[in-house]
Order: sequence, then structure tokens, then C-alpha cells
Amino acid sequence: MREGDQWRVVGQYPDGTPAEALAYFERKFADLASEVALIEARHRGGGASAADLRSTVKTVRERVTGAAAVGDIASLEARLDALDEALSEASAEEAAAHRQAVDAAIAERTTLVVQIEEIAARDPKSIQWKQTSAEVTALFERWQAHQATGPRLPKNIGQQLWKRFRDARAVFDKHRREFYAGLDESHKSARDAKAALVERAEALASKGEDGIAAYRALLDQWKSAGRAGKKADDALWARFKAAGDALYGARADREQADAEASKEKIAAKKALLQEAAAVPKEKDTAKARSLLTGIQRRWDDIGRVFPREAERALDDDLRKIEQAVKAREDSDWKSNNPETKARQNDMTQQLRDAIAKLEDEVAAAVATKDKAKIAKAEEALAARKAWLTALGG
Repeated sequence: MREGDQWRVVGQYPDGTPAEALAYFERKFADLASEVALIEARHRGGGASAADLRSTVKTVRERVTGAAAVGDIASLEARLDALDEALSEASAEEAAAHRQAVDAAIAERTTLVVQIEEIAARDPKSIQWKQTSAEVTALFERWQAHQATGPRLPKNIGQQLWKRFRDARAVFDKHRREFYAGLDESHKSARDAKAALVERAEALASKGEDGIAAYRALLDQWKSAGRAGKKADDALWARFKAAGDALYGARADREQADAEASKEKIAAKKALLQEAAAVPKEKDTAKARSLLTGIQRRWDDIGRVFPREAERALDDDLRKIEQAVKAREDSDWKSNNPETKARQNDMTQQLRDAIAKLEDEVAAAVATKDKAKIAKAEEALAARKAWLTALGG
């Protein structure tokens, strides 16, 4: 084959005609041209890495140079040169983009490291372990996803970041194990204490209602015993509450029996209230007190009634009648008080003296026939007589 001014031996095809030999070496050229076209298509498509394509160009160029093929080898080499130049620029852009991606990946993984280190540095006593454990798990999953899908970091940087992440996670796991170990111990202590309280509460069953006070004291101890874990707490509380329900049930049964037995007593006290309703109408205060005292004695003889609300309502109604009688007694005492009477008698005498004097003044005014004097004297006389009447004189 002629290349420029020179002829080059392409090869031999001993067992065929010249036409068959030429066709064979032309097919060899066509295969090489197809490889070059494929690289060009992959470059235009943009789906392949420029660095990978440059490597492919180098391999194809080695086969094109001095190829045992018949065709425009020079044009293939020119096309490969153009590809190499274009891919060189693309490789530079890819390298820059890769550096940016690596920098962003380093920044992102550093953020994950800082977050987990902040968690590991927290005071274990202040950590909400369930929520924070979920946060740590989420951070680890983000790390794995980023490692799987993100760009490959330089080995020394990647190892350094992973060591920090791993160490912080190990510190958190250590604190969590210590916390739950302590929690298990405190749960065991609370479980033992509550189990003892349950046994004491169940032992009160034979006391019935009389065991309620002791049960309430046990309930106060229960509240301060701490948590024993949800499952254990629920089971122990069910037994403890059942023991209390039995005691309160005994009281409810007694109250029901008392209420049933009090029906006749309530009816009797209501009858006494109807009788007592007439006491305030008695004009003689001493007799009214005597009647009320008799009713109160019979009231006390009937005894307590249940429920308490019914007893309080009946007692309040009787108390209102007693207050009415007492108010009359207080009023009578004031009016019959010797000191009060002495003051009233002294004022009565003064009014009588004033009346006598005013009667003389009325007579003198009548003698003068002065209507104004007569009216003034009579008005003053009428006023004094009205005061005297008010004082019972």
C-alpha cells in the first residue's frame, strides 16, 4: 500500500486471488475505522469518562499505526489525533469536577463526623437514649450511603475521617451500654421493692376496710419506688391495684349495707324535722327551746345515718331551726337584760317629764290662741309620746 511517497508492504494472502486478498485487507481497515467511529460516538454521547476514552484511543492508535490493512490510514490517525486533543480538554474538566466532588464529599463526611462527635461528647445523664440512638443510626446509614455513591476520597483523608467517626460511635455505644446496664440494675431494684409492696398489699386482704389506711401508705411508697420497666411495672401494678380494689370494695359493701340500714333512721329524722318545723312558731321562747331540746334528744337517740351526704343534709335542716330559736333567745335576753331595762326606765322617766312639760306648753299656747305656737308645741308633744310608746312606757 502507498503511504505518501513510499510503498509499504501490508501483508501476504497466498491462498487466494488478488481480488480476494485486497478484500481481506480492506475488511481489516474497515474494522479499524469502526473502532475509531465508536470512540467518536461515545465521546459525543458524553456517557463515558474522557480518561477512559483516551486510554482506548491509545490502544486503537497502536493497532492503526503500521496496520496490516488497506485504506486511508492517515485519515484514521488524524481522527485519532483530533479525539486525543478533545479528550485531553475533557479530561482536564473532569479532573477539576472530580476535585470539586471530592472536596464536597470530604466536607459532607466531615459534617457527619462532627455531628457524631458532638453526640459522643454529651453528658450521658442528659441523653435521651432512644431518640439519640436513632440519630446515630441515621448518621451511620448516611455515611454508608455516601461511601457507596460518592466519589472515592484520598486514602489518608478517608481513613482519618472514618477513624474519627468510628471512635465517636464507639464512645457513644460504650455510654449507652453503661446506661442500660445501670438502668437494668435500677429496674431490678425497683422491681424487687414493688414486688415486696405487692405482697404487703395482698396481705391486707383479711383486714378489709380497716386495711385502707395501710394501703394508702404503701401507695405512697409505690410512687417513690422508681420504674421497673414497662412490662414488669404493668404486671406488678395490676396485682397492687387488685389488692387495693378488694379493700375499697369491702368499704363499698359496708357503705351499701349502712345505707340500706339507714333508710328507717332517715325516715325517722325526716319526721322529727317536720315536728321541729313548728317550733319557731311557738310564741313562748322558753317553751320553744324545751320542745327543740326534746326533739334533739330523740334525734341523737336515732344515731348516725348513711350515706354521709344524707346525714349532713338532715343535720343542716335541724341546725337552721336551732339557729332560729337561738336568735329569739338572744333577742329576748337583750330586751330583758337588767342593764338595758334600767337604761330604758331612765329614758322613760325623762320622756314622761318632757311630756308633762310639753302639755303645759300646749295649754299656754292655746291660751294665747297663737296657731303657730300651738302647732309647734303639739308636734313636739306627739313626738315624745311616740318615743315613750316605743320604749313600752
